[in-house]
Amino acid sequence: MDPINVTAGAERFTSNVFLVPEEPVTLVDAGAMPGVEDVIRDHVDNLDQIVITHSHGDHIAELDTIHEEFDAEVHAYSDLPQRDISISDGEEIQIGDERCEVVHTPGHADDHVSLLGEQRVYSGDVFVYNDGAFDDGSFGRTDLAGQSREQLIESLESLLDRMPASTAEMYAGHGDIYQSATGPDELQTVLERALERARRRQPKYPDEWVSKRRLVQPWHPPRAKPRGFHRGGSALPSPRR
Repeated sequence: MDPINVTAGAERFTSNVFLVPEEPVTLVDAGAMPGVEDVIRDHVDNLDQIVITHSHGDHIAELDTIHEEFDAEVHAYSDLPQRDISISDGEEIQIGDERCEVVHTPGHADDHVSLLGEQRVYSGDVFVYNDGAFDDGSFGRTDLAGQSREQLIESLESLLDRMPASTAEMYAGHGDIYQSATGPDELQTVLERALERARRRQPKYPDEWVSKRRLVQPWHPPRAKPRGFHRGGSALPSPRR
């Protein structure tokens, strides 16, 4: 069964949150949608583990609630109060029926990890398909304090180098799910396109040229209507992604 985006119906800004219903039943990120625990209950009775890609608020605001509701183990790179198990680069973790490699992918966030399997990648915010800046291969913003475009470029390069040729599905923190079987490109081509765009070292959103003030205050980037936007929990823009 494909992972289920349990924040797809969110009415407030949140990351995508993916429920993988095969054992061990896994939630990738916790999101910021109130009531998400009820949506999870609609699909499964138990939750074995929660794996956090990074600790931005739109990815972990509901972590306490989900943790308490299901008593699930929390796996995270960052030393979160709820963390039960630390994960680090090069380790492997079982996500449903797929074994995934933990790839440390900083740049958007120091504690960012991606989960890379033979079939799927859970890429958080470092690599997304569409987000209003680009429609067919994009990357996380790097203009806020503590972020780094150079680190993000290195992270995308590492992800590309370590991605198996068989990996064909991307479950990102924002925007659409991408599956090569139904899309126009191989997933590796999409990642190469995102990397090329990041290497331009230009602001991700044009308005970032206009006022440095917007780099440190909540800001809503311009929105182009993306093609085939579906199952996303992030239809609203955010200063974080």
